[in-house]
Formats: sequence, structure tokens, C-alpha cells
Amino acid sequence: MAFRGWKWLLLLGRQNTFAKAWRSRRGGLPLCWKRCCHWSAGKSLDPEVRAFLEENTEVTSSGHLTPEIRLRLLTPRCRFWREKSDLWPYGDPFWAIYWPGGQALSRYILDNPRVVKGRSVLDLGSGCGATAIAAVMSGASQVLANDIDPIAGVAMILNCELNHLNPFPITIKNIINSEAGNWDLIVLGDMFYDEQLADGLHHWLRKCIRIEQTEVLIGDPGRHQFLSHSIRSQLHKVIEYSLPEYTRQENNGLTSSIVWSYQPSNSLENC
Repeated sequence: MAFRGWKWLLLLGRQNTFAKAWRSRRGGLPLCWKRCCHWSAGKSLDPEVRAFLEENTEVTSSGHLTPEIRLRLLTPRCRFWREKSDLWPYGDPFWAIYWPGGQALSRYILDNPRVVKGRSVLDLGSGCGATAIAAVMSGASQVLANDIDPIAGVAMILNCELNHLNPFPITIKNIINSEAGNWDLIVLGDMFYDEQLADGLHHWLRKCIRIEQTEVLIGDPGRHQFLSHSIRSQLHKVIEYSLPEYTRQENNGLTSSIVWSYQPSNSLENC
């Protein structure tokens, strides 16, 4: 199966597998970042993994909402766009796609640096790390990127190098349903693709707001699982972006992506 067909499976069905991984990999998030297990600027990368990613991804900044950010992604010019997916030696490369919700968040942060300037930011489900990179570029005082895929962590470091940034801390674990961290801002894109995962996110984000008064921004292009979830009634639309043609083609014709502010009316109640 060529990657293009594989990618449509990711879009239409195999995200259920990824959602199960998010639900099963549970771990606490300490309030102090120094106690958190993560990659940082001083940690060396496995040279074999680095070489594989460099050989099988393309550096690109076109076709997306943020031409300022260069990323290693899977594109039609890459071997695994055509190669059988079974030959990919790691887990499904969700990080190698610049999803439209993440694009909208990154564009918004770049255009409105006041949103992150001098603030601590958690990028949940960071993937390729674009939104975390946008936060660093816009003056965030601290950025932590989170994903459950260790290969995504490697890709984020490579993407930081492409954009001449020191790598930010990266934690590879499921922190949903863990202790609420004292973040000024949590950003997450394209994570409402499974009802049970969405329920967990809804509960955990509400807890972060109630305990730490955390601000939450969500990026999503209007997927059914997102619009039909109960969280939708507690969102305020911040801005909507028209997607470039290439991104539309990648995402089955989705034409726009929206940044939402999560403002639960019961955030002061017990969760």
C-alpha cells in the first residue's frame, strides 16, 4: 500500500489505534519541569534514527499556513509516499503530517505573539513540533512539547535545527488525566478524532483551567468528531483560516481551520 493510501487510512480510521495508545499510556506530570523526564538540547539523537528520518522525509515550508517554519514531512517526493507502509520501521508517522489544526494554531501564534510572549506553554500532542516552534519564535518564556511517539521527539529536534532554534524540552508520555501542570497556556491541535479520547481531554483541560487558571487554545478544521462533541458548546471561535490548496488536497477537501478558545462555564466547579 502506498503512503498516500496509508495516509487516508490514518485520516479515516487508523487514528483509533493512536487514540487507544493515548488512552493507555498514562503517567503523572510533575508541576516542576525539572523533575519531568524529557529530551533537551544536550541529549544526543540516535544516529541511525536521525539518518533514516533525514533520508525519508523532505524539508519543506510550502503548501501550509506557516511558510516561516521549515519542517521535515512526508511528501509525494518521499519514498514512503509510494512504498508499502509495512516497510516503515517505526510506529505510524502521524508527526510527519502537518495537520490543519496545528497549522491554524501556529499561524495564530506567529501573527499574535502577545498570546505566548513571556508565558509558559504546553504543546499537547505536538507531532512535528510546529506549534511549539511558533511559540518559541514568538517569545514564550518556556515551552514543553508533548507526544507519545518517541520518533516524533526526534523529528521535533530536527525541526528545531532547521529553524535555527535550540531544542525545547520534549516529554514522551501520555499526560492526559495526570496532575494538572501550572501552564499559562495549553495548545492542542487535531486531537478530537476519537470520542473516548475527547472525553478525557475535556475532563483534563477543564481541571487545568479550574486549578491553575490555564488558558486553552484548540486547533481543528471542523471534523465531525470535534463538532459533535459536548466540548463544542464551550468553545469561543477566535479566528478561521482558509487552507492552502496543497493542505486541502492532503486533508480530503477540508477548506479551512479554526482556532478555538476553550472557556468551560463550569470551570470553577469540581470536575
